[in-house]
Order: sequence, then C-alpha cells, then structure tokens
Amino acid sequence: MMPDLQPGQKLARGVARHLRAHGFVSVEEFVPARGLRVDVMGLGPRGELWVVECKSNRVDFTSDSKWQGYLDWCDRYFWAVDTDFPSELLPETTGLIVADAYDAEIIRMAPEDRVAPARRKALIQKFAVHAARRLHDLRDPRV
Repeated sequence: MMPDLQPGQKLARGVARHLRAHGFVSVEEFVPARGLRVDVMGLGPRGELWVVECKSNRVDFTSDSKWQGYLDWCDRYFWAVDTDFPSELLPETTGLIVADAYDAEIIRMAPEDRVAPARRKALIQKFAVHAARRLHDLRDPRV
C-alpha cells in the first residue's frame, strides 16, 4: 500500500525508480545551496549530477521562477511530468521525463553542462550527508 502522496511526490517516486534502474542513486528535496530545493537530485555511477524538477500541472510549472538557478548545480537538468501535462510548455533546451508513481521514461535527454570539479566534490559530499541523515531519521526518528 502506497502512502498518500501529492502528485509531485508520485512523479518523484517514479523518477527515482527509473534512475535506480540506470545505476543512479537519488534523494528528494535536496538543497544544493541556500534558497534552492530540487525535487530529485540524482548521482550517477560516474559521479554525474542530475536535477529533476517534477511538475504536476501547468500552474505548478508557470509559478516556478527559480528553476534556472538549478542549472549551475547539475550536469543535466530535467523536467518530470505525467502524460497529461502540456509538455510543449517546457523549454526544449532541457531534458524531459514522463513519469508516474511507479516508473518513468526519458523522452528527451538533457544537454550536458558539467559542474566544476570543486563544486562537484562539495555537492557529492552534501548529497552523502543528506542521504545518511535521511536514513538515520527513518531508523531513529526520535533523535
């Protein structure tokens, strides 16, 4: 039984499953820098950093004015939407993933713009700390 999830959370779950099938690990609601919170940050087997923003409807997309600020924090940037989303609204210079709560498919690969090595190292360390804290919170929620 799946817990009650918001539409964007369902998309994030399907994206995370898809990324895992391709050797990535991911965390949801990752904060790469103050004032930014990405829906899904994926870390690939060769240290690739992907950001995936999940948009459940037109208003969710049009009200997002911060997404271009995420570009400096990843090698590839994707939108994840469901099959009913008007994908023609999404910039063609970004990746496109169609997802549901159970899986996803990359429809358009995002162009690569590699993160600088020093920033990559800091992001991967922050990713590891975030993931470890999240796991610890699940195992011992009273701390």
